[in-house]
Amino acid sequence: MHAKDVLVEAYGRIKDEVHATVDGLSPDDLNARPDDRANSVTWLVWHLTRVQDDHVADAFGLEQLWLSGGWADRFALALPKDDTGYGHTPQQVAEVRVDSGDLLTGYYDAVHEQTLRALRGLHADDLDRIVDENWTPAVTLGARLVSVLSDDLQHVGQAAFTRGLSAGR
Repeated sequence: MHAKDVLVEAYGRIKDEVHATVDGLSPDDLNARPDDRANSVTWLVWHLTRVQDDHVADAFGLEQLWLSGGWADRFALALPKDDTGYGHTPQQVAEVRVDSGDLLTGYYDAVHEQTLRALRGLHADDLDRIVDENWTPAVTLGARLVSVLSDDLQHVGQAAFTRGLSAGR
């Protein structure tokens, strides 16, 4: 198996978990927060999708679907258009709300497909390409892709946990 095939498989696991977590939840359950400092399923899925969209687009020289695909307008959040959720205050987390899980999974699916197209075009030596010189050592494409994968899996796990808390209420 080639490295790109491993990455395609791994990113596919995120999609499976996003759908398993979001599907069937009411808007109230999606937007519920266990307490006023915790994240909702909505915020967690929106954030993990924004990070994947932002980081993969940047690494491959693509446009973020949040902007080019009209997702920012569909979500209509009172946040800057380039916001990915990093450093959000509890008040900002509370502002990220949806009326339907379809909006979350629609955006995620679009980003997932763009990610897969990028990954399928990879060659092994592409993974060593420097994509961010703001760190020491500089970040390679391989490290960036694994970082996004790790972050997304953590957040979808948190969203699944939050879903479970809602079911227990």
